[in-house]
Amino acid sequence: MTVLFHLQGNTDVRREGLMMFIGVYAYGEARFDLTFNPCNANIARSLCPMNASVPIEANGIIPVAQSDVASIPPIALTIPDFEGQAILRIFANSTKSEIGCYSAVITNGASFSHPSAVGTILGIFTLVAVGASFITTIFGENVQLMRKHYAHSLSVLVVFSVFHHIFFSSALSVNWPSVLAAFWNNYAWTGGMIYSESMQNSINQLIGSNNGNTSMVGAASSGSSSDNVGGGYSIQQIYRRSQRVVGREVIQIFQGHPMARGFEHTVAKRGVANATSGYPWYGSPSKPGLPLPGNYSGFAGTLAQETIPASNAFMTGFLWLLVLITIAAGGTVGLKWLMECLSSINIIKPNRLAYFRAHWHGFTVLAILRTVLISFFMMIFLTIFQFSYKSSAGVTALAAIVFLIFFAGMFSVVGYACFYRLRFGRFASEPDRLNLEKKKVWGNIPWYGLRRESQRNKAMQRTSAGSIPWVRFYYLDKDEQRPSVHEDEHYTTKFGWLAARFRRTRWWFFVVWLVYEFIRACFYGGAVGHPMTQVFGLLAVEIVALIAFVAMKPFEGARLNVLMIYMLGFSKVTTLGLSAAFDVRFNLPRITTTIIGVVIIVIQGILTIVLLIAIAVGAVSSYLSVSRNREDFRPRSWALRRQKYFKHIERAALDLPPPPLSEPKAPQEPYFNVSAVRRYPKIEDEDADIVANMNSNPAASHVSVPRKSRANSMHSHISTTVPFGARLHRTSWSSRDFNSWHENERRFSDHTRPHTASPSSTQAPVGSTAPGYGESLGESGKGSNPFSSGSQKGQTSGHI
Repeated sequence: MTVLFHLQGNTDVRREGLMMFIGVYAYGEARFDLTFNPCNANIARSLCPMNASVPIEANGIIPVAQSDVASIPPIALTIPDFEGQAILRIFANSTKSEIGCYSAVITNGASFSHPSAVGTILGIFTLVAVGASFITTIFGENVQLMRKHYAHSLSVLVVFSVFHHIFFSSALSVNWPSVLAAFWNNYAWTGGMIYSESMQNSINQLIGSNNGNTSMVGAASSGSSSDNVGGGYSIQQIYRRSQRVVGREVIQIFQGHPMARGFEHTVAKRGVANATSGYPWYGSPSKPGLPLPGNYSGFAGTLAQETIPASNAFMTGFLWLLVLITIAAGGTVGLKWLMECLSSINIIKPNRLAYFRAHWHGFTVLAILRTVLISFFMMIFLTIFQFSYKSSAGVTALAAIVFLIFFAGMFSVVGYACFYRLRFGRFASEPDRLNLEKKKVWGNIPWYGLRRESQRNKAMQRTSAGSIPWVRFYYLDKDEQRPSVHEDEHYTTKFGWLAARFRRTRWWFFVVWLVYEFIRACFYGGAVGHPMTQVFGLLAVEIVALIAFVAMKPFEGARLNVLMIYMLGFSKVTTLGLSAAFDVRFNLPRITTTIIGVVIIVIQGILTIVLLIAIAVGAVSSYLSVSRNREDFRPRSWALRRQKYFKHIERAALDLPPPPLSEPKAPQEPYFNVSAVRRYPKIEDEDADIVANMNSNPAASHVSVPRKSRANSMHSHISTTVPFGARLHRTSWSSRDFNSWHENERRFSDHTRPHTASPSSTQAPVGSTAPGYGESLGESGKGSNPFSSGSQKGQTSGHI
């Protein structure tokens, strides 16, 4: 490795002897340094001594030993945006103080910064999102139906919210790694930071010589004292070291190498002939207001990638916003007259986009208001940043006017939109409780959730782990028949640009979003120079906002909720959490911070990819929406999908809670039914007394029970050996026993009822309902059946 330097310039110093100090730094650590007298080294005769009448020109080659860079990991030399810096300091011998400092960036040729390619791709997808959203706004004649389809197209507000989050993350006053500054350069155009030479020259004339102080935003400023750049220096060590270096040894360093003279001659010749005809890495002087090359701290470090000074940030963004508003208004008006021209020459039907052509004035105003809403965070941040930066009084006064227009104007419009809807009702409150319920997420994972007592259904059997007192606020409309906010055509026409994409019960979310964006802008712009206040203040805001937004799920479209609430919220929290490691007070190694920067790039890169996919899907859904009146839909294979999409839109517009999940039925256990009983002989059947009683009178099984006085006993006494509740049974039966039993049964029945049905046969085949198989012969159930078991109440029959 070699360090090649070449400098040219002029001075006002009359006559001064110099000392030079060159340091090479890679990832925040000094890899090589050299102190020398330029006269002894014979590299700059114009500096021996330095004189105001002689132009300064110096060049040289410094070989760097392999051992000096051995501590750099090999991967650090191959990853994009190698973080290296070469610093040349010039000291006056008479005062032993620094009178000049030059810094140059050392790179390896690879970079994450490709604004011409990446920025173009992002711009194309953004135009697709704008077109898909706008076509759903103007297509149709039924305002309610137009709103439904517009709510499910991809919002341009969501697109720019993602881009602004990525780019304006650089506004934290921390020492960013070079990989992040290069990556964010691809998104600079989304924040209005587009470089134009003529525009920057005009802004410089307005600002004048007061370019502000980039050091207050954490960046080392060019043209000012920079003693701490590169880790600083010790003037005692520089002059003590210079005394030990012999002139002949220094000359050997620069001219002893056989290739050194060739390189030196080439550099000198290139510098004298043409400063732009050298190698691609031949640098150019930094413009006033830019930080030193190789310094990426704060918002100024990221803007330096676009060659835009931090003092010009507000004016640059404001001027490009005016251009964007002009394009939005002009595009809407131009589309109207284009449709009229095409209709007049019969290229399109006369009634094509009739509603838009009849109300194009209103659509133009709404396009301007929507553009202002999208740019609200950007302009509030840039104006507050201008207040903190304090570069020019005239620009600061203009920033104050713009701040008042955006702040007072937007909050006035938002307040009027709420008043217009709520003016015919009142708010009420009632005590409630907030319950911590056990539930399951993703199927079987136990979790806890919050639910108000008023939201709980009696059918819900969830276990509550605890509760706290709460107050429920709700709105009471005087007119109960008044249509909902999305069914109110007049309200949608006036304020649909604010509330049309939100759910019926969350139509007021635009107020919450505006307040949230204003708080974020205040932290980013107002706390400049206080990185810990910025990081941890914003981290608290983002965590609270993420929890609240997830609970509300404000958007009617599911894609918008996933992208805007979940993924964007996660990216904001993780970016802020990881950015705390870049504070200079933690003094982390730059290789470690580079790794953390790559992690942030991966997170924000995934978010960008998901956004681009959502834009493509949104374009398809917008095509389905504008083809809703076509009977011959192409491609035909999408017809069923289109019907499902339309049903989903209608169902989502109702904004009804999902039906409660029914408790899962327990699986039925094995069971059996008794349909028949067959009695087998028992041991007690061999008792002669029991057999004698059964032979004498089968009806004797109904044992008479003499009753005692209730005062003497609570129990009945049975004069038999049969257990309580038991029936007497025969051990076996024959055909003669059947005949005797039937006669006794008939004789006994004469005393109980006038008529008794007799069996039709004297034999009981197997499987029939004859005695011996547990079937009662008397329909009234009062007859004695020796084959039936149990008491006489509720006798059943069946088989096992």
